[in-house]
Amino acid sequence: MTSSMTRREFLAGAMASRAAAVPKTRAEWAEKRRQTLANMQRVMGELPPASGRPLDVARVERTQEPRLTRTYLTFAGDDHDQVPAYLLVPKALRKRAPAMLCLHQTTRIGKGEPAGVGGIPDLHYALELAQRGYVTIAPDYPNFGDYRFDPYANGYASATMKGIRNHMRAVDVLESLSEVDPKRIGCIGHSLGGHNTLFVAAFDERIRTMVSSCGFNSFKKYYGGNLAGWSSLTYMPRIAERYGKDPAKVPFDFPDVLAALAPRPLFINAPLHDENFEVSGVNDCIAAAQPVYATVYETADRLVAVHPNTGHSFPPEERERAYLFLDRWLRG
Repeated sequence: MTSSMTRREFLAGAMASRAAAVPKTRAEWAEKRRQTLANMQRVMGELPPASGRPLDVARVERTQEPRLTRTYLTFAGDDHDQVPAYLLVPKALRKRAPAMLCLHQTTRIGKGEPAGVGGIPDLHYALELAQRGYVTIAPDYPNFGDYRFDPYANGYASATMKGIRNHMRAVDVLESLSEVDPKRIGCIGHSLGGHNTLFVAAFDERIRTMVSSCGFNSFKKYYGGNLAGWSSLTYMPRIAERYGKDPAKVPFDFPDVLAALAPRPLFINAPLHDENFEVSGVNDCIAAAQPVYATVYETADRLVAVHPNTGHSFPPEERERAYLFLDRWLRG
């Protein structure tokens, strides 16, 4: 602010600048979305072209539950590896069903937690959704669960981009199943899985509906702007190497990612006391993306957030609300 500029004038100018940056037409939004995906790849590395390798699905073990079949399988992530996953298929299906890609949090057992074979019961969402009639797949993220893979030794600039590639291949697996309606596929995740849900959905429009639990806030409010966590080998090292862990220098942020998902339905669980993702930073992102949903597409009801009075968790009441949201958009 210059000495000749009043605080009111400064704030008015900032608000006008911000408003000017908000796309007002679908054509403007499409260009902004293209820029966002390009900027994400500046940080994550280029999205590799689709592999010509077959899915090479190998079913390793099958377990019969009263209401579903749980299969441990692997599938081809790209030209180099096999990704372990659990596939859960309801037994009572009479026609093609909606399906969900279910992404785990930062936990040693990886895919086993959402699939319900261990971990925190409140994060057994692949199991719970299968019990509700969804076909679900829960893959391991690189170097969690049973999956050992060095993305950097295999040409990737980030584990984040390797995760995106693998998760898109998991959608390929779902589409290949006779039990799945390929036009009704969604994605859900908590924490690590919460932001990976947003990342893969930004690049893969086959994902029609998303649920992100405790998955993000604005970079400038992530631990006061300390992006060390985001720049680790588990995520995007370029945040440190190229951008000095400075939120002002990183070429994308989560308001951009949320807006890039419009007009697809997105449910956000953002607890009031999340120690990882401070809630006002979540609300900043939602407020920035809301005009795209509400004005450009007139779909304000497709961007929904809940704020339970808890810490970094996905409580039963909020999961039920998320599942009803998925039912609305994927089951009609």
